[in-house]
Amino acid sequence: MRRVTFQRARSEEQRQVRRQAILDTTAAMLDAMPVSDVTLNEISRRVGLAKSNVLRYFESREAILLELLDRAGKQWLAGLDAELAAGVVPHGSVRQRGDQCAAAVARSLVGQRVLCDLFSAQAGVLEHNVSIEVAARYKRASHATLAALGALLRRHLPELDEPTGWRTSGLAVVTIGALWSHCQPSPSMLAAYRSDPALAALRLEFTDAVEEALAVLLAGALARAGG
Repeated sequence: MRRVTFQRARSEEQRQVRRQAILDTTAAMLDAMPVSDVTLNEISRRVGLAKSNVLRYFESREAILLELLDRAGKQWLAGLDAELAAGVVPHGSVRQRGDQCAAAVARSLVGQRVLCDLFSAQAGVLEHNVSIEVAARYKRASHATLAALGALLRRHLPELDEPTGWRTSGLAVVTIGALWSHCQPSPSMLAAYRSDPALAALRLEFTDAVEEALAVLLAGALARAGG
């Protein structure tokens, strides 16, 4: 990546240009490496600003990544809307529509490596080393994203009320992040799976695991809503 060099920002417009450059540079890094390899030093080097200057715009690496997670989540929901519309039969049974919603969500995550990696790092990494202000701003944005996801699900599963749809959406995102971590085995684990066919049964395939887990989650939410 070509290193960009900036002069000192003297206007709000210039400051916004710097912020966007930092976000775009970090997003490009995430396309090529996992969240764990993205460092503030490397972001600074690639964007052409001293680390102290990057910290003028974002208080930490985690603050940058949380903003990118919010952006990636909104982009994902835009595609999920069409995936659900195409994959859920309007007049199917509750069970059928729940399973179809789970399958549609799983399909929508194909090719969404960055989003899933950010989901998996959210609670344990990204929500640390941030101020109360940044944490609250991210949580407000996250609340809106979960409400939007809940509304999409409820469009095809009207049996869910709004609070249940919202809570189910939150659990779905947590499940996606957890499964992503479990579906990225280390080289030693891959070698163990190859060496012992009995162990290979423990290896999870991400899309299938997400579909099965979300089908169970939605079935439980629907059963409770109807009970």
